Amino acid sequence: LQRDAKGQYLFDLLCHHLNLLEKDYFGIRFVDPDKQRHWLEFTKSVVKQMRAQPPFTMCFRVKFYPTDPAALKEEITRYLVFLQIKRDLYHGRLLCKTSDAALLAAYILQAEIGDYDPGKHPEGYSSKFQFFPKHSEKLERKIAEIHKSELSGQTPATSELNFLRKAQTLETYGVDPHPCKDVSGNAAFLAFTPFGFVVLQGNKRVHFIKWNEVTKMKFEGKTFYLYVSQKEEKKIVLTYFAPTPEACKHLWKCGIENQAFYKLEKSSQVRTVSSSNLFFKGSRFRYSGRVAKEVMESSAKIKREPPEIHRAGLVPSRSCPSITHGPRLSSVPRTRRRAVHISIMEGLESLRDSAHSTPVRSASHGDAFAGPGRSGRTDSSERVAVIADESYSPADSVLPTPVAEHSLELMLLSRQANGAPCSIEEEKESEAGTPAAEAEGELRALCPGAGGLGPAQAQQVNKFLLSVLRLLLVTVGLLFVLLLLLIVLTESDLDTAFFRDIRQTPEFEQFHYQYFCPLRRWFACKLRAVVNLLIDT
Repeated sequence: LQRDAKGQYLFDLLCHHLNLLEKDYFGIRFVDPDKQRHWLEFTKSVVKQMRAQPPFTMCFRVKFYPTDPAALKEEITRYLVFLQIKRDLYHGRLLCKTSDAALLAAYILQAEIGDYDPGKHPEGYSSKFQFFPKHSEKLERKIAEIHKSELSGQTPATSELNFLRKAQTLETYGVDPHPCKDVSGNAAFLAFTPFGFVVLQGNKRVHFIKWNEVTKMKFEGKTFYLYVSQKEEKKIVLTYFAPTPEACKHLWKCGIENQAFYKLEKSSQVRTVSSSNLFFKGSRFRYSGRVAKEVMESSAKIKREPPEIHRAGLVPSRSCPSITHGPRLSSVPRTRRRAVHISIMEGLESLRDSAHSTPVRSASHGDAFAGPGRSGRTDSSERVAVIADESYSPADSVLPTPVAEHSLELMLLSRQANGAPCSIEEEKESEAGTPAAEAEGELRALCPGAGGLGPAQAQQVNKFLLSVLRLLLVTVGLLFVLLLLLIVLTESDLDTAFFRDIRQTPEFEQFHYQYFCPLRRWFACKLRAVVNLLIDT
């Protein structure tokens, strides 16, 4: 990769490799050394956006979830969106009732292994797959029952399409959660969906705001502001606090991009947005891609032979380990297995005592959401099969805190006990990361008082100094303009009505004769003295 190569070049290269034309829904995500997620900006240099040393680890992700995924033109696009939503289901981001969870898992099973075959699929075969963070034996039996009796004959493409249609109806479809706190200090998750802005808090959805009701988004430091204009000219401002200023800026940029993509009619309407007030420039950002309506119109014009799709149903995958290969954990050497770290990019489960472990359920469903646990299996009824506090955290993949090695080992042991296999991909990502940056992050976590300013703190200090300097320059400029106006009023011969009215006021006459004229004579005297001194020398 050339040093000056833009993000657009890398993205186009990747889409060409995937034979993908409907590429506007996707993006490239990476994580900086401070464990903060970012979307790769296509208008900027790739190398300049990376704060780590090469090789860089990036992930291909769905950035803008289609409003109607079943309406996508090409099967390759639907398949990639299917993989993303399957991953969301596995990591606890896509929540649903137990009955819906069983149907979604059955669709995945049909897409990956095909029709039920008693000779190939023995009793309990669905337990070899990991569809959710945790699930019970009863749910596994329900999944196998649906797969055997209802989905026979469906091709992988048909199963994936039915999976997308079902996932689209769920309230947490398209949710990419950002952990925050409200003004009362309560934990919340903010998310941007194809239909609007969502706040998930206290096991329910507390806010849903359509895109046409969002008038403005801005941030200051760790504080995020959302301005809403609803019916009857009712205006409200929602305020939330992100864990770090970088996380708040990332939240703001995601909001700007999502609103532009889903709300605008055409990309020519996109404007540069500033997060600042009058005297503080702050951050400026502009969405650089096409909008949803343009993407749909462009997709309708695609005319080519459907590209060949290489599905990975018979090899170990993240959410569904292969039956033939068995658990992937046994294929990873123990010494290397212990080195796996929490990869924010891949959204691994965080420690159970995480500050952002609040489960989120939709308020509109009468039944609880399902993510039943593999540990402590129980034949509980559907009504109580819910995601436990310790098993669901939709922000697992966005936690910015580095994890110490001893805590990591405990996390890995708990994952093994819960039946969640470690991934070879996770291990590769840990090896592809920067050891120096990871060691520095762990050292800062263990010794928070040691060392000087970190990169984030230094950046904040620089921003503050620049803001103060900008304020001083603006103040000096205003004073200079006022001085010029005063000189024009007192010394020029302009006789316009505006100047005449000002000159005839008693206050101006008093100022002119008592202050300005003596000051002018003093300044002229000093100027003559300096000139005479220069002439004499």
